[in-house]
This record gives sequence, C-alpha cells and structure tokens, in this order.
Amino acid sequence: MKFLLLLIAVFVLLWLLRGLLQRARRPPPAPKPPGAEAPQPMLSCAHCGLHLPRDEALPGRGGVFCDAAHRAAFERAHPDS
Repeated sequence: MKFLLLLIAVFVLLWLLRGLLQRARRPPPAPKPPGAEAPQPMLSCAHCGLHLPRDEALPGRGGVFCDAAHRAAFERAHPDS
C-alpha cells in the first residue's frame, strides 16, 4: 500500500513539473503592431440608425450621419433643428 501511494505521489509530482515546464517554454505573446489602434465608439446615424465608427460618421445639425445624402435628407426634413 505504501508503494502505491508513493508511486501516485511521484506521478502527480512529475505531472505538475511537466505542466510548469510547458508554460515556461511557451513564447511570450506577440506585441501589437504599431498601426493597431484602440477600438472606436460606434455612433448611430440620426436618419437611418446605422451604426458606424466615430471616424466614419459625418457631423450635421441633427447629430451624426452615415453619408452626405442622409445628412441632407435629415436637414431638409427638420429645418428647425
């Protein structure tokens, strides 16, 4: 019985050491490329509701828009805004 417990303890120890060695051998995570940017907030077009990144949105009197046609249509429909 002692021999069996000793064998199990040695097996568990070897298994744990193997896991530690595998973690130590893993290459570090690759650094982010220099052009990688943080995610941008998504904005909703005031005319159609389409969600688009902040850099692609066009500002207008009633909010932001997905393109010039929607900005013009919104401003025609809401002249007092």
